[in-house]
Amino acid sequence: MITLLDQQMPEEIAAALAGRVRARRKERRLTQAQLARKSGVSLGSLKRFEREHQIALASLIKLAIALDCEADFAALFSKRGYASIQEVLDER
Repeated sequence: MITLLDQQMPEEIAAALAGRVRARRKERRLTQAQLARKSGVSLGSLKRFEREHQIALASLIKLAIALDCEADFAALFSKRGYASIQEVLDER
């Protein structure tokens, strides 16, 4: 049985996501100001995201596009959840 303690909390997921955006920005040798301009996201929003892990979904998508990561959104919620092994077998 999976419990809440076994799952990441929303804050942990947001922090990890912000860390990956920051890492990608640095890989591209972009400053926060440069990424803000390239994405159309305000510098304040980008700084808040990297520091406090808070950002609007539309701004996150803009950052993903600017960092050539928009395809990553295609995987969100794309996996089908199965209630039983029988559902897996029936799908074949």
